[in-house]
Amino acid sequence: MRWADLIDRHASSLAQLETVSSTRPIAESYASDVPFTAEAICFFAELADKMGGDIAATRCDSLGFVASEPYGVIGAITPWNFPLSMCSWKSGPALAAGNAVVLKPSEMTPFSTLRLAELAIEAGVPPGIFNVVNGRGSTTGAALKKHPDISKISFTGSTRTGAAIMSDAAMHGTKPVTLELGGKSPQLVFERVTNLEHTARCIARGFIANGGQACVAGTRLIVHKDIADALIEAIEGQLAHVAPGPLWSGATTYSPIISRTQAERIDWLLDDSRPSGAEVIFGGDYFEGTGKGYFHRPTLLANVTNAMPAVREELFGPVLTVQTFEDEDEGIALASHPTYGLAAGVHSRDIGQVLRAMRRIAAGTIWINRYGRSGDMIIPTGGFKQLGIGKDLGCQALEASMRHKSVLIDFDQM
Repeated sequence: MRWADLIDRHASSLAQLETVSSTRPIAESYASDVPFTAEAICFFAELADKMGGDIAATRCDSLGFVASEPYGVIGAITPWNFPLSMCSWKSGPALAAGNAVVLKPSEMTPFSTLRLAELAIEAGVPPGIFNVVNGRGSTTGAALKKHPDISKISFTGSTRTGAAIMSDAAMHGTKPVTLELGGKSPQLVFERVTNLEHTARCIARGFIANGGQACVAGTRLIVHKDIADALIEAIEGQLAHVAPGPLWSGATTYSPIISRTQAERIDWLLDDSRPSGAEVIFGGDYFEGTGKGYFHRPTLLANVTNAMPAVREELFGPVLTVQTFEDEDEGIALASHPTYGLAAGVHSRDIGQVLRAMRRIAAGTIWINRYGRSGDMIIPTGGFKQLGIGKDLGCQALEASMRHKSVLIDFDQM
């Protein structure tokens, strides 16, 4: 709790460290990322003494119970897109469960995480309990996941890297993993929505937040044909108000792409879909007059099919593909993805319809008439299919940071 208090107290400097190397505008770092990080640490501090095992129903002459205990040392690897938040997601439950943590932040965004470690020691976390090591994934990350004294790995990042971590964990001690990987999430809009403008705002925020560089970004719009034109027009109206600019300016609300390599990948995936008939109906290029940053315009891509790279693969940028449907079954079928199943948005005022969709869409999180997390740390996050194993946040994250020992005592031998 003292650590969380110090995070709040140093909000200004932490926000600056977050912004200096990441894609987070200073206003969002200060108003969103830092408070979220403190709240996550606080949540797991409060949860630490609420979970510890269960008494089992056994014969009357014996006592059975399940004892929970820490793994020992958990290795954590965090991505570059939300450094502070991801650090709290990994370290909060692991420390609350009684583990030591060795955390490797992205080599592109290490500064705010290092400062969090300093504040942890200042708060009284014993030296050696929360550790941050810098380096590239190919060296430091590889050493971390293969180390014999690391009992578990928790990773957030790309699907490809997650698969490699899972393979290495199996080959070097068969250690458990929590993997929270990429996404290609749908926003399914039925013809009966209460407020079209509200729906448009949800969809716009869902794919342009942090410049589209979020694993849960809702980058596939699947909309009933009867309202498609009106909804697209409303979304375009929302996109006209984005404000790119220097991340140090409080007026900036729109993030750049993290690197030239990532920007070129977005362009390649768009270009690779055009020969098959895909059409850019909004955006598709970069803002001018924003200095050296890669500020990609929010982009709508229509006339797409499931076979196209822009629909099939995660772009990790502000690109929304648009597909239409005529009936409920077709819409739900389009919302399903053969590989990804992290999150989904469902928009309709018909409660039966949204619940049917919720049941049939294979995704770890379903948002109804909204898109994006709230501040409710009790709700876990994590995906289905190739989107990973296990959960971050919620009671499930604390459970995943403990191993469980079955105990059975016979009374007549005491």
